[in-house]
Amino acid sequence: MTDASEIEAAAGRLQGALIALESAVERRIDHERGHASLASQVDAFDADRARLAAELDGAVARSRRLEAANREVTRRLDEAIETIRAVLEPRNRQG
Repeated sequence: MTDASEIEAAAGRLQGALIALESAVERRIDHERGHASLASQVDAFDADRARLAAELDGAVARSRRLEAANREVTRRLDEAIETIRAVLEPRNRQG
């Protein structure tokens, strides 16, 4: 091989290596963009999860308060019914 052909062959190999390197860099950049996008989505999911957890906690607390109020209303209604029965019972005996 002559010096000129060796230089041309080396230049061809260098050109091929540069093309391969450029391609690898582009793939890496695309990968990093994809990774950044996934990280952003994970952050958004974490924020949604935290918001939903807080809403659920609030809903559970409200449900417990409503259940307690319901029990209190039921107790008071039972007392009122018993009071009414106690008032009406002597009248029913006389009647």
